[in-house]
Amino acid sequence: MLNRISTLYPNFEARSLLGDILGGITAAVVGLPVALAFGVAAGLGPAAGVYGAISVGFFAAVFGGTRALISGPTGSMTVAMAVIVAAHADNIAEAFTIVIMAGLIQMVFGLLRLGRYVTYTPYSVISGFMTGVGIIIILVQTLPFLGAPVATGGPIGAIRNFPSIIEHFEANAVGVAGITLAVAILWPRKLDRYLPSSLVALGAGTVVSLMWLTNAPTIGAVPTAFPSFKMPDISFNVLVSSIEPALVIALVGSADTLLTGLVADSMTRTRHEPSKELLAQGMGAVFTGFIQGLPGAGATPSTVANFRAGGRTFVSGVVAVVILVAMVLALGDYVAAIPNALLAGILFKVALDTIDWRFVTRLHRVQREHMAVMLLTLGLTVFLDLVTAVAVGMIAAAVTHARQFELLELDSVVSVPILDRDFFGSKGSQDEIDDFTARVGLVALRGAFTVASSSKLLETIGEDIREHEVVILDFTDTVYVDDSAALVVEQLIETATSYDTHCIVMGLGGSSVHNIQALNVLRRVPSNQIVGSWEEAREVATSLLAH
Repeated sequence: MLNRISTLYPNFEARSLLGDILGGITAAVVGLPVALAFGVAAGLGPAAGVYGAISVGFFAAVFGGTRALISGPTGSMTVAMAVIVAAHADNIAEAFTIVIMAGLIQMVFGLLRLGRYVTYTPYSVISGFMTGVGIIIILVQTLPFLGAPVATGGPIGAIRNFPSIIEHFEANAVGVAGITLAVAILWPRKLDRYLPSSLVALGAGTVVSLMWLTNAPTIGAVPTAFPSFKMPDISFNVLVSSIEPALVIALVGSADTLLTGLVADSMTRTRHEPSKELLAQGMGAVFTGFIQGLPGAGATPSTVANFRAGGRTFVSGVVAVVILVAMVLALGDYVAAIPNALLAGILFKVALDTIDWRFVTRLHRVQREHMAVMLLTLGLTVFLDLVTAVAVGMIAAAVTHARQFELLELDSVVSVPILDRDFFGSKGSQDEIDDFTARVGLVALRGAFTVASSSKLLETIGEDIREHEVVILDFTDTVYVDDSAALVVEQLIETATSYDTHCIVMGLGGSSVHNIQALNVLRRVPSNQIVGSWEEAREVATSLLAH
């Protein structure tokens, strides 16, 4: 039987079965309080968080492409979903139409193999995004932390409702939330492997709320049965209006999952399959939409807890789902007594863990350009939306990197005059050679040249070309030329032609200059002036200068 499973699932290792079981149990215990809290934070209720953890967790485990990955509700997905729920509060079916469409989009991402590009996201963008998500959670959860109702409208809505704290302030709620947060923060890390801090905090906060601080508002009844399938709203107008928010959910979920996949890779010393993982996450999101659960993604805390407890294969994810189902069926009646403030305390700890303190505490030492990208991404995440934040952050990071590459690429350019006596030597007539004349110029393009240096390349070399009768464009040490740089080479040749300067192209060959050939950049250069060696260049130059 185990051999059969190993055939169907290459990642499965029979010898790790006990570790997978322990890892799955640990991941479920870590994930339950967080799933309850995220469900409430998204405006869908605690049951939706658990349903989402079960649905997404199952599909990601069985069909995914990442060892030890545990999926479920995450901070960024909850923040994105809260905005959608608030916008469709009068027709919640529309919100889950968006979830289903997001799942389908993720599956398309997987089929198109787009997941591999997430690894190219600059760290300053990731840091700003994750820190922004942590700040959003803190802003939104401040109200229930202090006893006030959760506000709609995301962080801006929460800030606008801060004055209501005076009216709804509840000392018991603050006490429960404070104790929960303190236990979650102070719980010894060495014990976290055996008894997760989130579960200890949940237990401590519940005991305090039942025995002493009894007036804190609670989350209310939670269903103790399996969810039923509900059809989404598939009218044409709804489908059209759902495309943009669905893309938001799909992009956030994909980025969240694949970044967690990189964390899993670093622990397991393996490489995940991003396309397969996105397909699995998309399947989970589609199913989650039909049962009106909270969509999720790869969850880093649960994944780390799973690995530390021994989880190594997809079995740990399946075990975690089975444990969550058992908890829902057995403990649903007791969950109703959990205070909102308790879940706010747990989410405060999640938010503090989400903020990228490693980068934030070193921000004053970071280059100004990278600091600007991080702060821009953070600000847009908190005050606009997640996808715009990442998109603008990526553009800003690309511009920053382009400036740095411009300097590096230009440093690789050699543009020098060659004295006739050095270039021709004994091959030239003594009457033709002047010790101080340099009729030939050399432009050697060494290394890679991209759009980053294109404009400066023309500006820097153009003046040098005009000063010579012959210019040699040397591509012998060229590694790569992109389409922008290739077209600049064409402009350099046109500049030379307009000043009656002859061009000799040397050392052209190989894949490094594919774009130069593909774009027919050298069409103005006679074939006999395209040479392969220095000797050939000298002979052609001698002939050109003789006429």
